[in-house]
Amino acid sequence: MEARPLPSPIQLHLADAVAAPADTPIAVRSRRERTPASRPVVRPIHGWYLPCKQAVDFVAALVLGTVALPLIAASALIVKLTSRGPAFYTQVRVGRAGRPFTIYKIRSMIHNCESLTGPRWSMPGDPRVTWIGWFLRATHLDELPQLLNVLRGDMSLIGPRPERPEFFPELERELPSYAQRVTVRPGVTGLAQVQLPPDTDLGSVRRKLAHDLYYVQHVSPLLDLRLLICTACYAAGVPFSLLSRLLGVPRSGVVERAMQNVLTEPAPARLRIGA
Repeated sequence: MEARPLPSPIQLHLADAVAAPADTPIAVRSRRERTPASRPVVRPIHGWYLPCKQAVDFVAALVLGTVALPLIAASALIVKLTSRGPAFYTQVRVGRAGRPFTIYKIRSMIHNCESLTGPRWSMPGDPRVTWIGWFLRATHLDELPQLLNVLRGDMSLIGPRPERPEFFPELERELPSYAQRVTVRPGVTGLAQVQLPPDTDLGSVRRKLAHDLYYVQHVSPLLDLRLLICTACYAAGVPFSLLSRLLGVPRSGVVERAMQNVLTEPAPARLRIGA
């Protein structure tokens, strides 16, 4: 089921994403001064970094997409032959500065499964996931079509995972720093994705938020390269603990100590998504 599009680029209870000076491509201004943790954590980025990153993303996605095309075609064919519905799945997600975009994936769930339940997070043992869908998710083959999103400029290879617009307002209310994730383009992989499981509750969202904001604070070409190599090796079965030591990728303990203000940020109410 394709999610409803956003009515405008930013109407999600976001902290304002404002146009920055030429020498500061990223800036966020919050209307609210709730706690010190809710204040912007982003820092100026050299003017050459973002356009260079987008160019590298485009070339890398073009090469990877060409190499992965047989895998994408084979996976799509198997999905089509083993379950009803289209092989590919589209969904609206929240991109940089709160702008909506359509994400592409190979379908891993029963077709139109949210028609009765409405938007819901996927949980461990989710009965909506098909048998081939479990394999696609475990191997991350279902994510390969997102290389098209990178080519289109909606996403980057490295960055926070894009959230659905149905969930974003509530998450931003619960976690005042949450909107700061959209100061960079969302990514196919990232610091949180390579070492944390999928979100299931507010605690897991909070941990991922700490990793996402750590990335935003420390974003650099070297960190992007480390995460890209880490993702490729991790997908090949190399343990993350070994990759962290070899590549210098920050582990969760380091990240969470550095981002303690995010982990202890007060939440006004209990989060309920898809209940």
